Order: sequence, then structure tokens, then C-alpha cells
Amino acid sequence: MDQKNSRPNDRNVYFIFSVTLIAVMGVASITPAFPTIIEYFHLSPTDIGLLITAFTIPGVILTPLMGILADRMGRKSILVPSLMVFGIAGTLCAFANSYHQLLVLRIVQGMGAASLGSINITLVGDLYSGPKRATIMGYNASVLSIGVATYPALGGMFTMMNWRYVFALPALAIPVALLVWQYMQTVPIIKPISGRSYFHNVWKTINRKPVWGLFFTNILVFIILYGSYLTFFPILLKNEYNASALIIGIAMSSMSLTTALFSSQMGKLNKRFQKKQLMFAGIIAYFISLILLSAPPGWALLVPAIIIFGLAHGLMIPTMQTVLVSMASVNERAAFMSINSMVLRTGQSLGPIFIGLFYINNSLSGVFMAGAGCAIIMFLLIALTFKPILDETN
Repeated sequence: MDQKNSRPNDRNVYFIFSVTLIAVMGVASITPAFPTIIEYFHLSPTDIGLLITAFTIPGVILTPLMGILADRMGRKSILVPSLMVFGIAGTLCAFANSYHQLLVLRIVQGMGAASLGSINITLVGDLYSGPKRATIMGYNASVLSIGVATYPALGGMFTMMNWRYVFALPALAIPVALLVWQYMQTVPIIKPISGRSYFHNVWKTINRKPVWGLFFTNILVFIILYGSYLTFFPILLKNEYNASALIIGIAMSSMSLTTALFSSQMGKLNKRFQKKQLMFAGIIAYFISLILLSAPPGWALLVPAIIIFGLAHGLMIPTMQTVLVSMASVNERAAFMSINSMVLRTGQSLGPIFIGLFYINNSLSGVFMAGAGCAIIMFLLIALTFKPILDETN
């Protein structure tokens, strides 16, 4: 693809955005149906959580393999079958006659989802370079945030009719797969080198101080997101503000929409600021937001905290993705980004457990102070390990 002539609105961008929306559909869209599914199958609240675990576990195992295959066989050769598996298995969930059938189908759907997030970011790195890469990465993060904000509402609407209708949404992955196969441009894969040389190059790409610094920073970002924010922020709203489920949903959607707003401006911000400066700004915003949430309750602090947290996430995610995708050549990029996806899942898994250790004496201040402490560590990691990338054209 001629990167100089590529436009932010070319059809490759729409394919990338479509895959992003599908990648975040698997959990966000079905959670509103959980109470109804519990009642229908006579489950306990503990059982219903397996619908998420069954979907996410295959990604931990398969994501690196999918990245390697995408480097060796081509992006579409992995992306298209993954979308088909996601769409077919997800749709069949609507016809499950037992909870066990539903779990098995969710595992298969999770196998299809394993490659979507990492290959999608890889495609941004393949097809775009320089400022355009940062712009597309920012827009992609915006699309992701909008999906996270709107899927629960869509899931709730479908659940009001019938919980099975929620599983009609994954069917959208099937036409997307066909369109990607037919029309999406990808960078041709150079004749594969020997397996030994390939894995040597992948390790050489990973085993650098800036990469390890960004990987550990990514873990901390998702510990904050899945621990302090997604796990304990709703509890804060319920316990301290007596907020209804509707208010909690609106507050959390507001954060996602704020993230989308700031992410969409990444192209402009990258022209004015260095990536290290943007990451520092994002980390400082995390710190301020979490300190505000740890303070005594009050709407005058809560609303700014939500906005500042959205700012932090909107700056950090696309900036780190842009930097990381620039650190690997096209021949090892999918495997490299799949390792990053594993890093993110590590933060997602550790977040609720680690931050929960600071929930002491029924006080929520500790969980947000712990998140602020993670932000301080992130600041030190970036300060000590990150070096500007001079060449982002790979």
C-alpha cells in the first residue's frame, strides 16, 4: 500500500474499525443479559461469571500462536477465519438448550476472538506510518471506547425482548469477514525465513529496555482500569452516592465517551507533543483522577474525576499502541503485538485481585490510592526506560 496516498477515510480504515467493534462485542454486549440468563438456567451469580472466563481464557492461550501464524501466513489468512468462528459460534449461543452448551459455544467464540485485537492493531502498523499511524490509532481507540459505551445499552434493549437476541450481534462478524477477505488491502508477507531465525528476531525485538518498560506500564494501566475503575468505581457509586444501576451505567459510559473524544484528537496532539510527553500527561491524569476518587464523596469531585480518567485513558492507550507497533518490523509485528495482548490480559486478570487487597475495613479509599500508586510506578518506568523512536516507518 502506498502510505503517502493513504487517506484516513479509505476503506481499510472502515474494516479496521469494524473488527475493533467486533473484538469488544464479546463481553460488553452480553452482561446486561446476565440476570435473565441466571433466572432462565437457574444459576448462581458465581456461575454466570464463567460466561466471561470461558470467552477470555482461549485468548490467553491462542493469541501468541495466532500472531505467529499471521506473520507466517498473512494477516487475512488468520483474521477472516477468526471472524467467521466468532460470528458462527456467537450466533449459535442463541440456540443453546443448556448452560453447558452455552459455555462450550462461548469457548469456541473466544477462540475466534483471540486474534482480533492484536491483528487489528498490527494492520494499523502495516498500512500506515508516521503521523497518519498515530491518527488512525487514535480514531481506533475512539471507536473501541464508543463500542464499550454503547454495547451495554444495545444488550439491554435486546434482553428486554429476549436474552437470546443478545447473541444476534455476533452474526455481524460474518459479513465483515467476507468483506475483509474480498476488499481489504494488506502488506504482502515476504517469503518466510526459517523458524529459528524468525523466533530469534521476535525475541530480539522484545528483549529491549523500552519494550519491557512499556509492557509493564501496560500491565499497570489495565490493573488500574480493571481493578480500581471497573471493579470498585461502581461500588463507590452505589455505597457513597446511592446511585441506581442507570446512573452507574451513565457514569461509566461517560468515561468511555470522554476517552473516545480525546483519542480522536491524537493526530493533532502528536504533531504538537512528543509521545513521551503524552504518556506523562496520561499518567498524571490517572494519578489526579484516582486521588479525587479516594477523597470523601462529593459530586463536585466525582464528575471531574470521571472526565480526567477518560482523558488519561484516551492519551495512554493509543500512544502506547502507536509506539509498540512501531518497534517491530512487518515480518514479526503480529507476534510482537500478540505478546502485548497477553500483557494486557495479565493486567486485566491481576487488576481486581491486586487492587482488592487494599479494600480494607470496608473503606474504598485504599483501592483508589493503590491505583494512584500504580500511576507513580508507571511514571518512573517511562522516565527510566522509554526512548523516543526516530524511525516510525516500519
